[in-house]
Amino acid sequence: MTAQPHPPLILASGSRYRRELLERLRLPFSVDVPDIDETPAPGETPRDTSLRLAREKAVAVAARRPGAVIIGSDQVAVFQGEPIGKPGSFEAARDQLRRFGGRDVLFHTALCVTDGRRQLLEQVPTECRFLALDDARIEHYLRVEQPFDTAGSAKAEQLGASRKAIDQDLRSLLVRLPSQERQRICDYLIADDPERFAWLLDRRETRERGRGRVTKARFA
Repeated sequence: MTAQPHPPLILASGSRYRRELLERLRLPFSVDVPDIDETPAPGETPRDTSLRLAREKAVAVAARRPGAVIIGSDQVAVFQGEPIGKPGSFEAARDQLRRFGGRDVLFHTALCVTDGRRQLLEQVPTECRFLALDDARIEHYLRVEQPFDTAGSAKAEQLGASRKAIDQDLRSLLVRLPSQERQRICDYLIADDPERFAWLLDRRETRERGRGRVTKARFA
């Protein structure tokens, strides 16, 4: 019995970031950029905008690529209740990051997968706290990453990682280390910036051992 060939996989997006993410799966795919109006509808919530646009992108490509599996996606950023678009320029991105510093930004990320007959539609909200950076660090980040075509000027894949994302990755790394190495790293981080890494001191015990003082921190 001859095995049925897998249907072609198509990314319905012109975003280089989504293309790079899909490439990590090491699956063959092609790109077909949909031509749709991405303007939010009157009275539409950011969540609903992301869902609608993800679906419209996938459906538009599915109509001209029958038999393929289509992936459409969209993301809408929200700051203090207001949708935040792509900055489009160095100056606008700098202004956004100045406003976001030390505050939370909510990202609504929607995904639609369809073969033209069935649809899977999902939406995931992610709240990120941005680092409070001075202008020199903001401008260095913008020159290196050039995130002018991303919602909220954020590129978490590279230098643009949020503080929350960094802490989550650090937490996952620490719990996998041997206790002695873990303690050494914790002591260094706490000494370097006790306010920044206060979460390492959720439950702290200290005692004198030999010549030095040993600190135990719970972070799991």
